[in-house]
Amino acid sequence: MSVSVDLDHRPPLAFYLSVGLVAGSIIALQIGIMRVFSVGSWAHFGSLVVSLAMFGFGLTSAVMCVGKSWFERHWIGSVKGALLAFGPLMVVCNLAAQQVPFNAIFLISDPMQKWRLFANFVLYFLPFLAGALYLGTIFLKAQKTFNRVYFADLVGSGLCGLAVLLALYLFTPEDIIMAPLALWLAGGLLWFVALGDRRGMLAIVVVAVLSAAVHYVAPPVLGIPKLAVSDYKGVSYARKFPDNQRTYERASPFGYMEVYSSSYLHFAPGQSDNAAFNLKNMPANAYLGMYIDSEGPSGIIKDLPAEETPYFRYLPMFYPYVLKQDPETFVVQFGGGISTAVALKSGSSHVTVAEGNPAVLTAFREDPGLRAFTNDVLRNPKISVIDFDGRLFLASTKNRYDIVDLSLADSAGLSSPGGFSIVEKYSYTREAMSAYMRALKPGGILSVTLWNKEEPPKSVLKLYATMAAAARDVDGANIANNFYVVSSYLSTATVLYKRGGFTPEEIEKLNAHTKAMSFDLIYYPGMKVDEADLPQILQDYRDQFFATGEAADPTGPSEKEPNDKPPPGAPGAEPAKADGEAPPTPKVPATVLGRLAWHYLVHGGWEKVADEYVFDTRVLTNHQPYFAAYIKVKDLLKFTDRLELVQDEWGYLLLWATLGIASIFAFTLVLFPVIFGWRTIFSRYPGKAGTMVYFLCLGLGYIIVEVGMISHFVLALSNPTVSASVLITGMLVFSGLGSFFSERYIDRARRVMPKIFLAIFAILALYAFTIDFALDWIGTLPYALRILLCLLIVFPPAFLMGFPMPTAMTMLGRLGKDHMFLWAWGINGCFSVIGAALVPIIATSFGLPAVVLVGAFAYLVALPAFFSVLMPLVKGRPATA
Repeated sequence: MSVSVDLDHRPPLAFYLSVGLVAGSIIALQIGIMRVFSVGSWAHFGSLVVSLAMFGFGLTSAVMCVGKSWFERHWIGSVKGALLAFGPLMVVCNLAAQQVPFNAIFLISDPMQKWRLFANFVLYFLPFLAGALYLGTIFLKAQKTFNRVYFADLVGSGLCGLAVLLALYLFTPEDIIMAPLALWLAGGLLWFVALGDRRGMLAIVVVAVLSAAVHYVAPPVLGIPKLAVSDYKGVSYARKFPDNQRTYERASPFGYMEVYSSSYLHFAPGQSDNAAFNLKNMPANAYLGMYIDSEGPSGIIKDLPAEETPYFRYLPMFYPYVLKQDPETFVVQFGGGISTAVALKSGSSHVTVAEGNPAVLTAFREDPGLRAFTNDVLRNPKISVIDFDGRLFLASTKNRYDIVDLSLADSAGLSSPGGFSIVEKYSYTREAMSAYMRALKPGGILSVTLWNKEEPPKSVLKLYATMAAAARDVDGANIANNFYVVSSYLSTATVLYKRGGFTPEEIEKLNAHTKAMSFDLIYYPGMKVDEADLPQILQDYRDQFFATGEAADPTGPSEKEPNDKPPPGAPGAEPAKADGEAPPTPKVPATVLGRLAWHYLVHGGWEKVADEYVFDTRVLTNHQPYFAAYIKVKDLLKFTDRLELVQDEWGYLLLWATLGIASIFAFTLVLFPVIFGWRTIFSRYPGKAGTMVYFLCLGLGYIIVEVGMISHFVLALSNPTVSASVLITGMLVFSGLGSFFSERYIDRARRVMPKIFLAIFAILALYAFTIDFALDWIGTLPYALRILLCLLIVFPPAFLMGFPMPTAMTMLGRLGKDHMFLWAWGINGCFSVIGAALVPIIATSFGLPAVVLVGAFAYLVALPAFFSVLMPLVKGRPATA
């Protein structure tokens, strides 16, 4: 057929719009898959699927590099076939993937789960392969105008990513696949308009209608789900209650929020067992369950009548009100409102509550059901609402409070088994804790309650170390009188910090309350501990994981049990403890270890204990804000044959597995064209090694900076989805502008590009250590202004990072290195996947600034390699494949 478009000489606007929209649909599909997995299964596997699916670009590059002549002859058919297949594949493969009963919980125990996970990879790989074939063929035919085509690709991807963010308000997660489908249809129509192909226009409309019909009609007809939610997600339990009723539902970029009612919902976090024996009236149907992306529940407590308010005394977040009368209280995170209710019913004169998730505030302010259930709590005259993160407000305000409360800010704990392997927890960092402490009035109390469900303990030890470090930042070296700590085994732990220290009278009051609640005393000023127990406890915990033969169980009795002591009065028994000494030590190693931890944190020596402990308990900081990656790097290989013992670290371990798999596939796909085309293709191409290093550095550097900056920008935007969308949009759009402007400097590339690389390195190195200060301030501003300022911060590096790729690709095209042109595109894509896997590993091991610095050095290494790209062909006629 005759083609009415020449891609190398002034192609029509419809062509560039088509490239942008189809590239945007690929980005939209990635975001869609992430949302589907986040709600239905485990978000980490969503990112893993996207990462592996991106190998579609590498595979396409390898195949096209070897078969370039065929694709040049049949490029129209290749583009048309890829376009017509892309839309149906994204719908059908997504629907098919929901029918594969994969469950991450059984990944180790059930061998079939590995094949089901592999099936998910293959299914989601297919649509990406079709999209990659479309773009690869376009790039092949538009080498001379690559800068402009790449501009359309990047800007289209960025703007469509922002469009998908808005689409999250319109589509629930089960229907989010319609967003990339609509973008694909628009891009496909414009392509056929550019060709003047009316049959193609009709064909793609018919295919789109059929694809949408399959998505909406097939599931109810066949009785299959559009989005299968794992039985082990929190919302699945609520849906199985006989009397469950969903009272609220809303989709937004801040999460898919659902609220359920049921008489089976009893959410009493850390409540003392004594409540059932001492309360005359236990509240009935007191809670609703709030679920965000199927995770939860976060308990929404109803407004209790006066006769039922003694109930609050049995919750651990009541502790500061034992000492404080009519306090001014600050609640760091509203959540489901339990801490706010405790503050109001415990006599607070005024309560300031903060909440960084706008979806939560919207629900409590606008939904009639929630307003009635909570007695319109957010409009209570004694309450002021801060609509951004409490840690940011307290770091910048001059207000001072009697009580600052951070209680159970996470619905199901600080780490979710097999789920988000690496999630930033900025509310718990050393910097955040210091801000909370400084926001207290003299004698004010900071109360932090968190889940304590791990055995051996992990999260609580990180929290203890972090709070002790923050106290030294605020009060100096002597912090012995500033803390009071209690816990409930496999339930919750509560840490109280008092500005100025606890008095003996206050300690007596708190001890009496602890005894009445039957909580475990972990630390109070003057408490004595037996240090002799430590070596045995540390050894028992290591033996539990690393001993040969049957694993040790430190919670069970054994001949070497350090706590197995004679009863009082028996021969060999220790004398009774005097006042001020530790109570009798229970036979719970985790509790004993908590007491020993506070002893060494207060009096010195914790670093040595932490080195010998089986898990990583480093202090959380804004640079390493992770309740995750507990397995020490030196012990990784030791866990390979005992993964069932560390289920909550599978996500982290899979990062290492992903890195290994990505590296193997990347080098295989990169070297495939070289091996099969060495004599016929690459023998005449000089600078192969340097060219590979160049595009390897670009692939690694760009994705490392992009993903690393997403984690940084959570500081200001408070939500990973929004942060990712804003960063991806900004990076791609501004890099696209850089690509467009780079065309002006092609003839001066040898002189200009070294300056560009040095400027990128300098800006990124500066950002690595200074950007957090700007983001902390930005996070206190109105949300729209936050997004705008974040985009402005992204602009300088992203614009310059748009120069290297199109400049080098255009030079390869001008030099006649057609095969290397395709090979370079594949190298960039393959090593982007490696870079994405590297980011969380570098972040947990060395901190977020190290991530940005690695990206900066990648661009610095690319500088000398750029000159390999400029090497002309060897004299003589280049061979063709």
